[in-house]
This record gives sequence, structure tokens and C-alpha cells, in this order.
Amino acid sequence: MLIFEDDLTPPARPQPTGLPPAAPRLQPATGALNFAGQGVSTPTWTPPAQPTRSAAAESDEAYKYRRVRVEDKRIINGKTDVNQLVPFKYKWAWDKYIAACANHWMPQEINMSRDIAQWKDPHALTEDERRIVKRNLGFFVTADSLAANNIVLGTYRQITAPECRQYLLRQAFEEAIHTHAYQYIVESLGLDEGEVFNAYHEIPSIRDKDEFLLPYIDVLADPNYRTGTLEADQTFLKSLIAFACLMEGLFFYVGFVQILALGRQNKMTGAAEQYQYILRDESMHCNFGIDMINQIKLEEPQLWTPAFRDEIRAMFHRAVELEYAYAEDTMPRGVLGLNAPMFKEYLRFIANRRAVQIGLDELFPGATNPFPWMAEMIDLKKEKNFFETRVIEYQTGGTLAWD
Repeated sequence: MLIFEDDLTPPARPQPTGLPPAAPRLQPATGALNFAGQGVSTPTWTPPAQPTRSAAAESDEAYKYRRVRVEDKRIINGKTDVNQLVPFKYKWAWDKYIAACANHWMPQEINMSRDIAQWKDPHALTEDERRIVKRNLGFFVTADSLAANNIVLGTYRQITAPECRQYLLRQAFEEAIHTHAYQYIVESLGLDEGEVFNAYHEIPSIRDKDEFLLPYIDVLADPNYRTGTLEADQTFLKSLIAFACLMEGLFFYVGFVQILALGRQNKMTGAAEQYQYILRDESMHCNFGIDMINQIKLEEPQLWTPAFRDEIRAMFHRAVELEYAYAEDTMPRGVLGLNAPMFKEYLRFIANRRAVQIGLDELFPGATNPFPWMAEMIDLKKEKNFFETRVIEYQTGGTLAWD
């Protein structure tokens, strides 16, 4: 049987002296099947040409399957396997993940009985104090959902450092816990859920803050968005700054001060305790985001242009304006020893701190902190009376040291 791939030329044999040389070996045809040869009845066949791979493609393929090296890892635009957690390059990210796990808490662990009694007592809280509570819950019940959506739908997809992804997974869970905490307070106090949960549509000072943030979520949530170009990478960095420095690092602070000030006066102590735990979580979120921002600046220095820095400064100024408008709305009159002008100074102080943390100059030189007691609230090593409430340095049982 004839097989087209067979070599049809018989093996060369020694030629006897005096005879003509052997016929030349049949050459391969240039087509697929060729029956058009003059006087040739035997078809010839050539396999179809194989697609060629560029040297770059071959290099990428080899890169893909080699073992991960620390020096090859990058926060964005990395080519190493995101499923391989180790070897660590960003040990700070892993350390923050471990610290967050150790400081686990759940809302139902906090006793709300005193808060419920005070809320039902028409004389326990003033109308201005009740306004503060409801306005704060109106903002926070959806704010942490926005933060979680930004992580899950956008930021996480673009991060190529697995240890940073590990922390982001924990952070997303903590955002869920915070939303749970606000819902737990709303439910405990018997508030109108429709009023509170729709506040971000109905209260201008809350809606304006959320509308400032939404574009920074939407751009990363676009399924066609990818990092890898100057413009796309600057967009990603801008979104990180919006959420780490301005949302978690600025937009939450008026509410934190107000609710914690209530707690300091022995009012709404259960809600204040939950806000204190949330403040500490958010402080870690903010610091983690700033670490990522600064690492990206080191790895992608071309992003930090003068024009880009001007854009970031404008974002900071707008955020301060929005949060101060929220302070005025939640506190039209002085209450709890606080007033709106104090918050203007505080927000400028916080904005300066965030700007310096990412390498910008102070935006409001000379701004001071009118609430020094807030620093104590963030300190994880502070403790409360054991018989009044749980230890503030909350840690899971497996991580507690008993010596």
C-alpha cells in the first residue's frame, strides 16, 4: 500500500564501474498533493506550514512555567503566578493580613441593651444627638458596601502580588462585617430601615460623597479595563488613592468623631464600641492602601508626573469640601462639645497627613488636631474595664498571649 509520507527513493547502491550515475533523488513538491508533474504518476505531499512563534512568545511561555522568584513580583503588571503565595516579596502585606485575622470581631458580641434603653427614653438623647446617629448610619450602611465592591469588582482583579491579594480578601470580609454592624445597630434601635438605607439617595450631603467615589469604582469594574499602559495605570493609582486616602482615610472621620464623642459621654456606648473597632479596621485598610500606593510609585515611577500630582491635590481639596459639608449637615448646631468649624480644622489636619504619607506636600500648612483623644481610640493596646465591656485589644483565642 502506498503511504504518501514514505521516501520513494530506493537506498543508494554502489554503482558498477562504467555505468551511468543513479537517477537523482525525488525532490519534495511545493504544493499539497501534486499530480501535475510531466509523466509523473506518483503523487507527492508536503505537510501544511506550521505557525511560527515569536521569540517574545517563546520567552513568555518559558517565563510562565518557571518557579516564582521574589525579584519578579510586582503589585500591578506582574507576570508571576498569582496563585503562588510564597516566596514573599511584600512581607508588610502578609503581616497586616495576620494582624487583621488576630483582631477579628463580630457585631453580635457587643451588648446593645443600654443603647436601646437610651434610644427609647425621650430624655436620654437630644434631637441633635439623634440626628447625628441617624445621619451617620445613613452614610455608613452603604459606604462599606461601596468599599467592598471596589475591592471585589475592581482592585483585586488588577493586583498581581498574591500576598496583597490575601490581605484584600480579608479586607473585603471586614467591610462585610462593618455593614453587618451598622445593620445590627439599626435593627437594635428599631430605626426605619427604608429611611436609613436610602439616605445615600435622599440626603444631599451623603449622596454627594458617594457620587464622588462611584466613578473610581466604575472605571475599575469595567470588564474591558486592564492595567499595562500609562493612562490605565494612572487610573488605577488614582482609584487606590481615592479609596485608601479619601474614603477610608478622610470620609469616615467626621462620623467616627461624633459617635465616639457620644460614647465618651456614656451615651450609645454599644454603637460607640462597634465604631471603635471599625475605626481600627479602617485605619489598617488605609495604611495598607498607602503602602500599596507607595510601592507602585517605586515600581512604576513614570506614573507620578507633575500633572498627575496636581490632579491628586484637586481630589484632596474636593474631598475635604464634601466631608465638611457633611459635618455641617449632621451638626447644624454645636453638640457634645463639638461644632462644625472644629471639623474644618480636623479635616485639613487629616488631609495633610494623608498627603504626606503618599509623598505630597501638606495641602493646608499649619492645620492642627482639635481632637487629640482620637489617637487613643486607634491605639490597639488600650484596654477598658473588663467588667464593663470586652477588652479593646480584641484578638482571637489562638493568638492571645497569657504570660
